[in-house]
This record gives sequence, C-alpha cells and structure tokens, in this order.
Amino acid sequence: MVLKFFALAVFGTLVVNPECGTTPASTNVVAAPAQNVQPITANAGPANTYANGLFTSVTVCVPGSTTSCQTIDGVLVDTGSSGLRVLSSALTLTLPQQTASGSPVVECNQFVDGFTWGPVQLADIAMAGERAGAVPIQVIGAPGFSTIPASCTSSGPSENTLDTLGANGVLGIGLFRQDCGPGCAVAGASNPGLYFTCSTTSCQPTAEGLAQQLQNPVWLFPKDNNGVIVELPTVSPMGVASVSGSLVFGIGTESNNAPGSAAMFTVDGQGTFTTVYQGQSYGGSFLDTGSNALYFLDSATSGLPLCPDTADFYCPTSPQSFSATHRGVNGTSGTVPFGVANADTLLGNLSFSVFSLLAGPNPGSFDWGLPFFFGRNVFTAIESQNTPLGFGPYWAY
Repeated sequence: MVLKFFALAVFGTLVVNPECGTTPASTNVVAAPAQNVQPITANAGPANTYANGLFTSVTVCVPGSTTSCQTIDGVLVDTGSSGLRVLSSALTLTLPQQTASGSPVVECNQFVDGFTWGPVQLADIAMAGERAGAVPIQVIGAPGFSTIPASCTSSGPSENTLDTLGANGVLGIGLFRQDCGPGCAVAGASNPGLYFTCSTTSCQPTAEGLAQQLQNPVWLFPKDNNGVIVELPTVSPMGVASVSGSLVFGIGTESNNAPGSAAMFTVDGQGTFTTVYQGQSYGGSFLDTGSNALYFLDSATSGLPLCPDTADFYCPTSPQSFSATHRGVNGTSGTVPFGVANADTLLGNLSFSVFSLLAGPNPGSFDWGLPFFFGRNVFTAIESQNTPLGFGPYWAY
C-alpha cells in the first residue's frame, strides 16, 4: 500500500548506502531507451510538496481508440499497490463507466494515511511500447459521486485533490494482479467493503469480480507482463533536487531485463517477508516505492528520537548507520545497510526533495520505502506470472 506522511509539508526516504557521510550523488547504470522502458523521476511532484516521490507519465485512452488519448504526468509509481488511479481534475477524457445491476461502481481505496474515492471506469493504458486494453481504473474525486459512505471516511482524511494526494494519480504496479483479490469478489461480512454501487443518494457495498477490480496493468500487457524492475541511481546522504531512472517492464523477457545474479525473496499471501534487526525478527516487512521514507519500529525500540515538531519522522542529533537482514519465505537472506539522519535538517533544505537518510516510526515492522531502491535494480514479480527465477509473487535485487 502507499504510505505517505504529509508532516512538514513533504515526505521522506531511507538510505541504502552503508556510509552516512557526504558522498556526492553518483549515476547508476540505467537501461537504454527501449520499447519496455518507461522513464521515472524522483522529485517534489506536480504539487511541489513531495519529498521522495517517484513519478512517471501514463497515457490513457478511451478503450479501443488511438486518437482519444491523454498523457498524464506526475503519476506516483507505487510498488506497494495494484491498479491505476488518476485525479478527475487531471483527466480530460470521458471514459466508460463500470456498472453493476444498472448502478455505477465506485471504489474507496484505503491507504494508511487516508483514502481515495471515485468511480471505476475503463481505459486503455499505454507506457513505453506497452499497452493494456479496457482496464478498470479509479477516477479520484469525479463529480457526481459526492456521497461517501461512513465506512470509507473513517479510514482517514480524503486524498481526492492534487493538494491532498500530492500527485496526479497513483500507478500501482505491485506484487498482485488486482487491488483487492478474492475477498472483494464475494458478498457478505467477509467482504472488506472497497467497492460500492451508488445511487444519487446512497452507496452500498458490492461484490466485485476479479476481472472487474482495478488491475495491475503490467500483467495485462501482451508481452513483458510478468513484473517490473525499478532502476534508480544512488543518492547523496544529504539529498539532491531530483534523480532520474527507469521502470523496465518484464523479467527475463528481453535482453535488458534479465535477473542475472539477483537474489529472490518470496513473500507470504500479504506480500510481506521478515526483517531481522538487532537479533529480533519482524514479520510484515515490504518494499514500497510509494512510501517516501524508511518507516521502522518505534522510538523506544529503535533508540532514535522523534522530531520535536512531528511524530512522523526520526531526528537523531547526528547521522546513524545500521544494518538489517531480509529473509524471504523461501529462506533467502540478504544484508541491508541503512542510515537515518535528522529529518528536520534534511527537509529544511528547500532546494532538495530527494533524500537517502529520512526515516520514521512504524511500530513492530519495517516498511522499506523508496530510498531502499536508490542504487539498486529491484525486481517485482507479479503473482502467478512465470519468470526465470520462478513464479511470482516475489521481490529480487
């Protein structure tokens, strides 16, 4: 899922360098432009308020059309969710509405820090040389859908505008084919209540079949459809203004996406693995470009002080170096060095929006956010899709 914290009007990151000094940013090897390579950039985003946001552009079209299309910039790249969501305010096309029993289908997607509300509509999705047809997407904050169920609003504040979302949309390209899965396909108390059918006055939870749910568009591509690689350069510990990289589609399907010697970490049914830190094992760990910082444990357990002006970030008096171990469900282990610096100092430099030492609390577990991806090629294999390393879902790096 996406984890964002709007404290200090920006978000944050984690370091993958073992050093906490002031080494200049270096350039990672980025795949040459190809039909399966989409440019990505970490910067302050379209609202100029994001720290460590990873963005790209996505072209959406009326299904089947090659002329009724629109390219939307400033879409957040999120390996922690599945499905494309775009702000209604950023969309100029009129797309077909998904219905059930004659009523429009609307989704409440719940992130940790809030929710997005909007109708499910159909669009062709194109990136680089890839295209998926008639994909269900969410149009966030669309006019005519102002009635929001209490079960949705109780999850936190709405993120239905550019100011609150900080992006023109979210591109979910995570481990799973759909954004909900079998749980949303059945009626009754076990349904998590993400999808609704709405009249002009009220909305009711509805069962949403797998094919009707929001889809990770990558698995619907005709080729290069078994996963993605996020390739980003290393980042100076004290930050930079922006960095550019590549989103490569497919794993082992082309000459530019072979897994090589990457270690594979399989995950459980929730897409999580174990982090071993200071002799303790913490389940529920995940990798997520949509999280802008390394969020781990709490202040008492980590020994790191919270910032005096916000409980969302750590503020040690000097940069600190640490090490942890990732352990997949398959038993694969790998050592991960990381560091933490004073968030107030980092975010106080308004010339920079990309940092490698920003971190905050996440009691009981580890959310390895965007900074984990700096200086690495990180593979996300989609569930049930075959790759040279085996079937997804798994992470590899």
